[in-house]
Amino acid sequence: MSFTVVIPARYASTRLPGKPLADIAGKPMIRHVYERAGESAASRVVIATDDERIESVCRAFGAEVVMTSPDHASGTDRLEEVARTLGFKADDRVVNVQGDEPLIPPALINQVADNLERFPHAAIATLCEKITDLASVFNPNVVKVVADHQGMAHYFSRAPIPWARDSWGQDHWPSGEAPLPAGVSYFRHIGIYGYRVRLLTDFVGWSPAPTEVTESLEQLRALYNGAHIHVEEALERPPAGVDTEADLQRLRQWMEASQP
Repeated sequence: MSFTVVIPARYASTRLPGKPLADIAGKPMIRHVYERAGESAASRVVIATDDERIESVCRAFGAEVVMTSPDHASGTDRLEEVARTLGFKADDRVVNVQGDEPLIPPALINQVADNLERFPHAAIATLCEKITDLASVFNPNVVKVVADHQGMAHYFSRAPIPWARDSWGQDHWPSGEAPLPAGVSYFRHIGIYGYRVRLLTDFVGWSPAPTEVTESLEQLRALYNGAHIHVEEALERPPAGVDTEADLQRLRQWMEASQP
């Protein structure tokens, strides 16, 4: 079955305004993302934006662009508008690839789309990778996920989950270079999602969940409302995205050094 990649691209980034148009090795960042998505098995790649500057640049290099409302509270709301505008069916699969991931491996795009096909009771598919250091477990910017034996997510959290009761406690809080507790694995959530369109339709009608508001994690709204989220270890380790000017400069240097 075919699937569509949608790339949300906003100009008004708080930390790096105009990020999708930032030049990297002679191309705007959004074009790098578009080309990587085009290397996947997707039958269609669409850029969703609310900014005419981004629209103009993307159309110039031949991309399909859907203009969306500037008032969306989340990327999922923007995806739902694209699916509605383009007349997607309830069972169609849409993969959300962030517009600040210029090095996204196409294999990961295929992986989440394939997992929606393999697990028909899952409304969302996403990825994770194993955490190997204690600092990441306790870093609130690293989102952790716990899943069952079939890969269905139980919970996502900024907190250290699962909590190693016999290793950590008030009297022996882990610190420094302490090793991870034996016998348990910790996983970092990777923010690439595959959706069934019916989930997008349902999602925009749901109120924010209490857990979602507390953790500031949008995917908890789906769990709160009983939707199944499939999680699997990523086939490849994804490179870091671009959130700050420092990230952008590092990526520019790496890309320029990699060119023949």
